[in-house]
Amino acid sequence: MATRQILAELATQCASHLDCLLVVESLGGVEAAKRVRAGERFDLVFLADDALASLESDGCLLSGSRRPLMRSEVVLAVAAGSPTPIINTEAALKSAVRAAESIGYSTGPSGSALLALFERWGLSAELKPRLVLAPAGVPVGQLVSEGRAAIGFQQRSEFLGHPGVTVVGPLPESAAIETIFSGGLGQGDRDDARSARAHQILDFIASVQAACVIRAHGMSPVIPSFD
Repeated sequence: MATRQILAELATQCASHLDCLLVVESLGGVEAAKRVRAGERFDLVFLADDALASLESDGCLLSGSRRPLMRSEVVLAVAAGSPTPIINTEAALKSAVRAAESIGYSTGPSGSALLALFERWGLSAELKPRLVLAPAGVPVGQLVSEGRAAIGFQQRSEFLGHPGVTVVGPLPESAAIETIFSGGLGQGDRDDARSARAHQILDFIASVQAACVIRAHGMSPVIPSFD
């Protein structure tokens, strides 16, 4: 879901730059991986890199096609108009979390990393009654704007443009949570021409030309180095 707006815009550009129609179905990463693993046929699959690597190793993707595309950071947000906590150091972030009446988070890699951070702090038991897990397809921003969570953690791209939410800022470096999203070719029923077109689309999404779209939606492009 974190990449849905980026991929929707890039799909439109594929129509104009590559003269092809790319139809993107966005859903939670856990459900997406289940569907691919269950044998549904997709020409392209976009997921967090570790999830995509697992699918590739299990033969659910075309071997060698996985490519890192965009880097996303997790940020903290509060309802618009609410006091903004200080989170510029790990100690300050920890204090802000302990002071929050409720904490919104999501499934997937960002949520797992957040829970691991709480575990490292030794706060898992203390915070458990105050954790609010966003249902599948519901952004954490909605929990925050509706008052169901006093603070929320999610990918920056998920908060951008969400009404009633103020992004406080990224997490301090020592507690930073970052996700790499990658793309790869699925085991679709393709002829050679369709396979070549899928490669072409992935090349375009990984290109410098597409980088401005990725940045505009709160992520950083992963541009390959040729040094």
